[in-house]
Amino acid sequence: MKKNNTIMQFFEWHIEPDGNHWRRLKEMAPELKEKGITSIWIPPVTKAISPENNGYATYDLYDLGEFNQKGSIRTKYGTKHELIEAIAACQNTGIKVYIDVVMNHKAGADETELINVIEVDQEDRTEEISDSFVIEAFTKFTFPERDGKYSSFEWGHEHLTGTDYDNKTEKSGIFKILGDDKDWSNHVDNEYGNYDYLMFADIDYEHPEVKKEMIEWGKWLSDTLNCDGYRLDAIKHINYYFISEFVEEMRKHRGDDFYFVGEVWRPELHGCQKYLDHVDYQIDLFDVPLHYKLHQSSNVGSDFDLTSIFEGTLVNSHPKNAVTFVDNHDTQPQESLESWVQDWFKPSAYALILLRKDGNPCLFYGDYYGIGGPEPAEGKKEILDRLLFARYEKAYGEQHDYFDHPNTIGWVRLGSKEFKHSGCAVVISNGEDREKRMYVGERKAGETWVDLTNSRDDQITIEDDGYATFPVNGGCVSVWAYLPNE
Repeated sequence: MKKNNTIMQFFEWHIEPDGNHWRRLKEMAPELKEKGITSIWIPPVTKAISPENNGYATYDLYDLGEFNQKGSIRTKYGTKHELIEAIAACQNTGIKVYIDVVMNHKAGADETELINVIEVDQEDRTEEISDSFVIEAFTKFTFPERDGKYSSFEWGHEHLTGTDYDNKTEKSGIFKILGDDKDWSNHVDNEYGNYDYLMFADIDYEHPEVKKEMIEWGKWLSDTLNCDGYRLDAIKHINYYFISEFVEEMRKHRGDDFYFVGEVWRPELHGCQKYLDHVDYQIDLFDVPLHYKLHQSSNVGSDFDLTSIFEGTLVNSHPKNAVTFVDNHDTQPQESLESWVQDWFKPSAYALILLRKDGNPCLFYGDYYGIGGPEPAEGKKEILDRLLFARYEKAYGEQHDYFDHPNTIGWVRLGSKEFKHSGCAVVISNGEDREKRMYVGERKAGETWVDLTNSRDDQITIEDDGYATFPVNGGCVSVWAYLPNE
């Protein structure tokens, strides 16, 4: 039996664009491993439109901080050499590294082209609102500074499905590119009628040259960095048949344990389940429905029925494919998917993803170290370290739930013989001070348990029948466990 896995998203939206992030990761890898982090999700490693860009406005997929393009050699996070060193440092400590890959679109073209388009309604991309006309579009990517190194492939409008700007008239819109057998993909999310187009210059995954090039790039990237997996960005906008092919080809190339987790931002469970069906359960998905349940719970407080917290979530319906999370770079205040879980509930939310048997939890850098930007927030390293300790050392074995009160829920992990002194009892309240009587096992009888969160200073003795009554402060979480010599 292995120790519990925990992913860490190692960035937040407002990381300083000082080029030092890869060096920070290299230095911090041993400490993160000690805290129980087993995998790291790092931000996009490819050259974006500026040294300040987070990497999601992708320019050159083959420039990892090596060529003098878009204002610098380095990316926002550092140079290619520093990136390779950081990944190796993580792996040397036993931490796997997952790369954030952005394959939906390209930005920052080198040249414009005169192309035929039709403008579509932004609220319904299946509705054409113009006749065919010509625009001057930023759709030609030649990468002159890289000069064909690693790949000679150059992008033009024939490899794209849409764009958002006419340089001739300085008009913005959603312009569908016309051409032989060219249209929005039918194998994408149906929001806005058809959500193939998201932003910038949209990549056409019906085009055979594009599919071949992107699969070759995926193999090149994994070999160059020797990474352990990919986080797939914005895949509800990408032909899901291509995603399946990409995953299959990558695993043939790198092995069956090469890991994939996809971002399908659908608040309702059905959308996530439908996507898993499309890709034949080859990948994991972030549990967006659970995030919104946590967000709602933090907003309404004691009016939220905690017994329903996992209803309609991916971790409840498909626990083996669920990557659970509390917040991420997109849900931060004033970002594109703002839905920030309030501070008072953050420890409880993390207990719900870290201390239960199901799901693959992901800790957010911004929750751990803090976020910058217009609405900064301090990190919660101290309490999260305590919860990480509980996950890594205590949260093992059979799970019994006590979801029997709308404002107070609890569960126990009975522990495993493989991990000495493992086992814990968790109680969460979103209202008043409460307590929960729960069974932790007769073999724990006589042990004195303490609250690992340090929010309570009680000492609870486990009774002969394996039961004990575990208290919790109002609006808090307590994690009770046995600590020898304490």
